[in-house]
Order: sequence, then structure tokens, then C-alpha cells
Amino acid sequence: MGGQDHGPAARTAVPVPATPFSGAGELADALLDRVGLRGRARRDAALAAAVAAASVGMLWLLLFSLVHVDAVALSAAAGAVLTAAMAAQSLLLAVRRRYPVVCLVGGTALQLPVMALLPPEVGVQGLALFIAAYTCGTLLPVPRLLGAVTGAVVLYWLVGGPAQGLLAPPADLPPASGDSAVPWLELLASGVPTFVLPALVGAYVGTRRRYLGLLRTRAAEEARAERERAESAIRAERTRMARELHDIAAHHLSGMVVQAGAAERLIGRDDEAAREAMAWVRSQGRETLAGLRSVVGALRDPAEDGGAGAEQGAPVPGLADLDRLVGAERELGTEIEVVREGEPYGLAPIADVTAYRVVQESLTNARDHAAGARVRVLLRHGAEGFVLEVENGPGGARATGREHRGLGVLGMRERAQVVGAALEAGPTGDGGWRVRWELPADGGER
Repeated sequence: MGGQDHGPAARTAVPVPATPFSGAGELADALLDRVGLRGRARRDAALAAAVAAASVGMLWLLLFSLVHVDAVALSAAAGAVLTAAMAAQSLLLAVRRRYPVVCLVGGTALQLPVMALLPPEVGVQGLALFIAAYTCGTLLPVPRLLGAVTGAVVLYWLVGGPAQGLLAPPADLPPASGDSAVPWLELLASGVPTFVLPALVGAYVGTRRRYLGLLRTRAAEEARAERERAESAIRAERTRMARELHDIAAHHLSGMVVQAGAAERLIGRDDEAAREAMAWVRSQGRETLAGLRSVVGALRDPAEDGGAGAEQGAPVPGLADLDRLVGAERELGTEIEVVREGEPYGLAPIADVTAYRVVQESLTNARDHAAGARVRVLLRHGAEGFVLEVENGPGGARATGREHRGLGVLGMRERAQVVGAALEAGPTGDGGWRVRWELPADGGER
């Protein structure tokens, strides 16, 4: 009907927005897996080794320039200490996800000997501190992140400031500034790109990751719930169909057995061939009834076996009861027009029950989801087959407490497949809804 939910496929899934780097991230993960770097520990260790090599290489280029270009008398021991500090600072990244605060504060502490051994006019900064601050931003909650970044900046500024050039050899280098207070301000300002900006970027990335993770979890839960609802509806519909099949078998085949037995007794005119034929009919009827009960028993929900005994022998409604169904719906306020075309003929019992259920479900949907709409029920008996069509105009939905009405369409499709009919259900051009059920000629009894 217009405005209602007609199946799991019609429900809006929770969208998971794509990120510009999602494809690049997946490609990077695939490449790392291919080279054997599976798991966070191995990847962090590889990152630490790569950053250590890059940072030490940059340091050696700087030391070479100081010694051979600027003639700074830097001892070999100082060079070894600088190399060890820079390498240790980078290698801390191997535990950046397990101990992010230790990685950040420890890396900042290892920066102090670098600042003390080099002249104040020379500044060298490894890559490890940027990565450590970024990692803290992605992993830590805001209060802990503020504490970690503040502690690192204070250590870098208040301790690193007095330590700058404390153990450095004399160097004839142009001063960075003539005012002694400016280097302290410059040192404090350098903490913003070193610690604050990477932490802010990391906090954004971490928040987005958690948000996307929640969306994926919710989408997976909704998809699982939809599957469970659909499977539950299919099981319930199959159980209901099994009950109706049982009722049809009990009603029609039991009557056939009784009538065949009566005919056998009445014929009694020494017509041996007729008697044998009637006995065969009775035998086949009993065998068919037993087979149907066996099949239906396998389809039934075991929980129903103990409580359905009163219903099992009762006949089920068919199109002969359509007027009663329409009358009941009219009493509830639905305006219904019934149109019959062609010469009526009987349908197979299962098809007759299925057609009745299609009308029943369609009228219920119209009442619940298009309240006040006019409904037209068409029954066309033709040479090519039987056509049943239920169409309603647009109307207003009413609060009924009945959710996921689309599962009713799912049940009608299953019924149609059982009897070999075709079912079409969808909106009309004026905002209403149409259900068309067509049974080929070989599905009816003439």
C-alpha cells in the first residue's frame, strides 16, 4: 500500500559513509599482509624500525654538515649519544598502541639529550614525536589526551628550554634571535606543530573510526534482525500452509474415502469390475491421505502438535467464503467493490485457499496502511486462467501495532509458488497499491 513497508528489502539500511582514504587503507592492509606484516604488533615494529632509520639518517646528515661545513667540534661520544637517543625515541613506536602515553612522554624525554648536546641555534626533531602524539589522539579519551599532551609540552618547554645547548661545544653560528626571551617563546610555539596538531588530527581520525565502527555494527545488527524476521515469517507461513494442507486433505480425502466405501456397498450387483474399481479408489484415497499427513507432519512446527488437535479436522475457507470476508471488512468501515468476470469454475483446493488468503491479506493491508481508501476486488475466470486482483487507492496509515507488513507479501509469494501462480505487488500511479495473483488454466478444476 502507499506508504507502508513491503518487505525487508524496502527497509532503509543504515548508511555507512565512505572515507576518501578507505580504498587506500584497504590497499595498504592488503600489501602489508602480502609481505607478512599481519597484526598490529608486527606493523608497529616495522613502523618503528622505518622511523628509526629515517630519523638517524636525518641526524647523521645534520652532524656531517655541522662538523664539515660549520666546523663545530662535536665529539664522537656526543654523536653516539645523539644517535642512540634518536633511535630509542623511534623504537618506542613499537608499543605505541599498547602504551601510547609512555610512547609520547618517553619520546619527549629522549628529546632532551638531543637538545642539550646540540647548539641552541640548531634544532633537530625526529618523526617519532609526531606519530606518538597522533596515536594518543586516536586512542585516548579527551581528558587523558589533554593530560598527556600538556605533560609532553611542559616537559619539552620547561625542561628542554634550560637544557638547550647545555652540553654542546662552542659554535660560531648566527643566533636565532637577539632577544633571550624569544627562544623560549619559539620553543613553546614549536610544541604546537609537534604535539598539539598531530593530537588534534589523531582525535578526529579516532572519533571517525569509532563512529564508522558503530554504524557498521548497527548495520550488521539490523541486517541480522531482518534475516531473522524474514526466516521467522517464512517458517510461520510454511507452518500455516502445512495446517491448511492438512485440513484440505482431512476434509476432501476423508470424504472421498467415505463416498467410495458407500459406492462399493451400494453397487453390489455382481459387477465385479465396478467393485474392484471402487475398492481401488478407496485404497488410493487412504494411501494419499496417509502420505499427505506424513508430509505435513514433517512440515509442522513441533510446538503445534499438542495444541492444534481441535483445528486439524476443520475445513479451511476458500473463495466461496469471499462474500462473508468482504462483509466483515465493510462492517469495519472499508468501502469494497467486488467485480466478477467470466463464467465461474472451481479451483484446485489448495489454489482456492491460497486465493482466499491473498484477498484476506490484501484487505488487511489496505485497512491498516491505507485507511479510508476504496478497494476493488476483481475475480476473472478466463480460458487462459484465473486472475485475482486487489487494488486500493491512496489513504492514511493507522496505528495498529502491526509492524513489518511487507512480510505478508513475502508469505503471499510463497503461497503463489506452491500452487504455480504468479504474484505481482506494487504501487499504482495514483499512490495506491495493487496485488495481482494469476493462476494458469492448468491450476483450476473445470
